Amino acid sequence: MRTRNLLVCLLLILSAGALVGGGAFLVFPEGWMEMTPELVLQHSPFKNFLIPGLILFTVLGLMPIFVVWGLIKRKDCKFAQALNLLPDMHWAWTWSAYIGFALIIWIYMQVYFLQGFHWLHSFYFFYGVLLLVIVLLKPLRKSYSVKNKTN
Repeated sequence: MRTRNLLVCLLLILSAGALVGGGAFLVFPEGWMEMTPELVLQHSPFKNFLIPGLILFTVLGLMPIFVVWGLIKRKDCKFAQALNLLPDMHWAWTWSAYIGFALIIWIYMQVYFLQGFHWLHSFYFFYGVLLLVIVLLKPLRKSYSVKNKTN
């Protein structure tokens, strides 16, 4: 239970930051807080922040909220289960891992497109790794195993 609560907290913190950052890019696609498309996106396929903001807002902002709901309520969701690559695990557990991987990929792509590095990249990269480590802890895996229906 404590492991799940830690995962839920980390997902909600990630979500809050992504909703604010992604939302700002949706509202201000031509730049925000000294970040202009010419400065930040010059090596990317994007002309402004609209698409990156939409990805950030949905994948790392809204998706963690959906997963937190699944982790807490343990409800079935046909759509989420259809995308669950590990059907012996509850979809919310698998999707928690997806979010960890998504964060790591997001940071990797930022560094690649920026062709530069900031200390926050390290922070969020290891945040994604931490999410994966927590998801893989034995008590959490056991708790969300479909075979263990006594949740």
